Amino acid sequence: MGSTSAENHGTEGVGRRDLIKRSAALGLISVPTMSFLSACASSGGGDNGDKAKAGKKTAKNPLGVNDTAGMEFVLFDGGFGKEYAEDAVKIYEKNFSKAKVKFSATQKIQSTLQPRFNQGTPPDLIDNSGAEQMDMGVLVGKNQLTDLTPLLDAPSYDAPDKKVRDTLRPGIVEMGQFDGEKVWILYYAYTVYGVWYSQKALDSLDEQYPETWDQMLAVCEKAKKKGMAGWTYAGKYPYYLPFSLYPMIGKVGGREVLDAIDNLEPNAWKHPAVKACFDAYYELYKKGYILKGTPGLDHIQSQTAWAQGKALFIPNGSWVENESANVIPKDFDLAVSAPTGLDSSDKMPFGTIWASGGEPFIVPAKAKNAEGGMEQLRIMLSEASSKNFTGKVKSLTAYNGGTDGIALTPGLKSGVAALDKAGENVVNPRIQDWYVQLQKEKIGVSGLGEMMAGRLTPAEAVKRIQGYADEAAKDDSIKHYKHQ
Repeated sequence: MGSTSAENHGTEGVGRRDLIKRSAALGLISVPTMSFLSACASSGGGDNGDKAKAGKKTAKNPLGVNDTAGMEFVLFDGGFGKEYAEDAVKIYEKNFSKAKVKFSATQKIQSTLQPRFNQGTPPDLIDNSGAEQMDMGVLVGKNQLTDLTPLLDAPSYDAPDKKVRDTLRPGIVEMGQFDGEKVWILYYAYTVYGVWYSQKALDSLDEQYPETWDQMLAVCEKAKKKGMAGWTYAGKYPYYLPFSLYPMIGKVGGREVLDAIDNLEPNAWKHPAVKACFDAYYELYKKGYILKGTPGLDHIQSQTAWAQGKALFIPNGSWVENESANVIPKDFDLAVSAPTGLDSSDKMPFGTIWASGGEPFIVPAKAKNAEGGMEQLRIMLSEASSKNFTGKVKSLTAYNGGTDGIALTPGLKSGVAALDKAGENVVNPRIQDWYVQLQKEKIGVSGLGEMMAGRLTPAEAVKRIQGYADEAAKDDSIKHYKHQ
């Protein structure tokens, strides 16, 4: 998608009271106001007194890690588990035997770590993911992250003649950029988003995966007659719906529709392609093709119901294979497809899919041992660590390769095939990275969630979501980003 630039909407000159109100509105502070104020007061900029002194740069230590300095790594404890990260930590500890590594995993990234950012004592490396993800646009806008360019320009762990950046999948570097050349985030997993299903269940209906919406409705009708819902989704977290809905919008209307949405352009959501896709999804609700009770299910409950054969299709990312491994039957024959389109008038071909970096790793600007955090990432981007991740969690990494010699699981095999089929037709909506709260709470919960529960019509949902996007575009406290 190319690098991104931003209009300058920093927080210079913002009154402290405004800052508190704004941070509270963004869900950035879960600490009482007074302690937030005192934290702000006490975490004055430029205080590098407790930062680890850099070590000597050598061929084996190109980032100049201080080999006796402690390193703290906090991982999001989600669908990929923590074993892959623990294995990579062991390599760090072997390479820097005098260094003490503190490793922990939590689902509550924001409530655990935001106070530490405010106090100027963040860890050295964070996997900023999950429902409690900190807003990356805000972290970048407030200069709270370290530029990862030194890591990308360092020699790769396997081949000293190759830079780390030259070993990564297309789009990974650009995804970490917000405003210019600096790279603030390294997305470690490579996620294929789309519509997931059991090939066995589809075969039992004597059906192919539907390429047009009329075919989709026909397949859902057939499933319904056999006592199976067409769809379910994470009703409590309806921002899972865009995993198939956004690439459908791109397929129907072209990439430029998704770019306009990312850019918060006026009336972007009123594009006919958006309305047509909302209408299509709403039809699933109207025709009774969505599993009863879906709006009350979280991601695990919806995935479990789907794995039990109660629903045929679920919008999700490639982590679902690992996250649902304990409930997916052995003969399920897990598969993923690019989203179904409307008809032959769609702008992009069938196979157009959303695939992009997942699991955003960051090194805070006030990390005591930023070099150590980056070195841990360099280790994770080696072929061995990448293979370890793929073998253990059934998902690709940002490392471009790492599948040779691994027996691919059904979902992973299907994901690789879907990427091959897509070829150049891979879309990568950025709104979920640039405007986390807008995407999750407003577009997801208040817009799409309400529509799919039947409480808003598609026209009302479009109007509501456009209103939220317009508010975000006008809000000078938010840093704004744009496609070049």
